[in-house]
Amino acid sequence: MNSMIVATFRRVLNICAMAIVLLAFVVGAVQAEEKAAESVYRVATETTAAQPGTIAQTAGASDAKATSRAPLDFTKQDKEHPLAPVLRALKISQEELDHNIHDYSCTFAKKERVDGEEGDYQIILLKVMHQPFSVYMAFQKPYAGREVVYVDGQNDGKLLVLESGFTRMLGKIPLDPTGTRAMSGQKHPITDVGIHNLTAKLTKMWAAETQFAESNVTITPGTKVEGRPTTMVQVVHPVARQNFKFHKARIFFDEEFKIPVHFDAFTWPAQEGGAPVLEESYTYAKNLKINTNLTARDFDANNNPEIFKK
Repeated sequence: MNSMIVATFRRVLNICAMAIVLLAFVVGAVQAEEKAAESVYRVATETTAAQPGTIAQTAGASDAKATSRAPLDFTKQDKEHPLAPVLRALKISQEELDHNIHDYSCTFAKKERVDGEEGDYQIILLKVMHQPFSVYMAFQKPYAGREVVYVDGQNDGKLLVLESGFTRMLGKIPLDPTGTRAMSGQKHPITDVGIHNLTAKLTKMWAAETQFAESNVTITPGTKVEGRPTTMVQVVHPVARQNFKFHKARIFFDEEFKIPVHFDAFTWPAQEGGAPVLEESYTYAKNLKINTNLTARDFDANNNPEIFKK
């Protein structure tokens, strides 16, 4: 009897011991799995080494975002051309326009010298969308009531205009953007309108001028244009030479949007000691609104009842 009790007791102890060993193994395995999972998560989070395909894309997007939001820095480095900081700022502006600005609207003001005659200020309600390049203009002064629309790749490459006054009865008139009628009183065609085109043209002009000296550049931060804080960059070429288009040009970079919102340019005085001659002036700062969700409908002269009303 006693021997049977002892044998039974030993079996119970063996079973308990096996259960304890099994439990310890399970607990250890679970802890090891949790620790491994925690380590992988930490590595993937901190170094992104666990997902190389995703990392490359994220890194590229992050770099582009960081570049597009780079601050405007006009500091001139040793031995570089005075226009180099201006070109760097224009590059940042171009990246903003390419990657972060889909469309904008503003009250556009311009004044131009055409055929040697300085014209009046033109005040225009302007809407621009970058893709496809689309422009809508509603003239306020002069030609109050005139509407013009141009969309790249549409209307057989023509702009559509609905005149003001009695001529409005003629309806929408298709015009060649660079034709005589469309260019009447205008220095540049509608295909050149907008901040994106202005930025590209100034970049090309000043990049070419870095081959030559005689460029005096001054930077004036905190300059207001239509109430918006800007940094003014003034470029002066003291002596008239065939390599330089303007005697004095001023560009105003919006400190929030990092894009040009005003530009004016002057040629050399007609007489020594005289005042520079205004050639062109453009302001996009008044009522400027960025990324207002413009769509193709905003530039549809045929199917948008809000524009081109007779």
